[in-house]
Amino acid sequence: MCGQFTGWPERAMDVLWQLQGEPAHATRERCRADRERLVRQPMIALLNEVADTDPRYEDFSVWHYRTDSWWWQHQGAVIRLGRKIEIGLRFSLDGLRVQGAWWYPDPGQVDTFRKAVASGGSGRELSAIVEDLRKKGYDISGDVMKRPPRGYPADHPRTNLLRHRSLIAARPLGCEEWLHTPEAVDRVLSAAADLDALLMWLVRHVKRAA
Repeated sequence: MCGQFTGWPERAMDVLWQLQGEPAHATRERCRADRERLVRQPMIALLNEVADTDPRYEDFSVWHYRTDSWWWQHQGAVIRLGRKIEIGLRFSLDGLRVQGAWWYPDPGQVDTFRKAVASGGSGRELSAIVEDLRKKGYDISGDVMKRPPRGYPADHPRTNLLRHRSLIAARPLGCEEWLHTPEAVDRVLSAAADLDALLMWLVRHVKRAA
């Protein structure tokens, strides 16, 4: 059982540093216990505290390690808010990164998304949300078609959004001293508040396939 979140210990960075490049199997095994205790368990503790603050964030997962060395060097986690709609967190030597994402859509979800984008009220709402996130420093990305989808005019006022087959808003939270303190919980909650309008729009309009 993971205890109260007090921040990632500074030694967590030392462990991740040892895992850079293409670490040998022996190196991974030597670091496994320290990585679990100093890197992964703090992420679990952080998300437990986030969930205690808002029950919408209770459905979360913190990834284990895989064969690819990238997964040893980056500790990922997700908070699920709807079908294929989630908050993602990633801790690494670069610090903490957060994103709100609708991706890997189920069949029918892309069509549902496009209908909501094309509709006057919901489409203008999403456009304003995305612009606000850009102003706050979030990078907007996703799986984007080169051309507008069939059935929609090329000069549609939201053609850029219509071309999306997934939608991600992400930004780094930083690698400052607060990472090693309980303040990291507040930083994550602040980012979740930034992303809330986008994620709730997606939950309302894209949660279920058409």
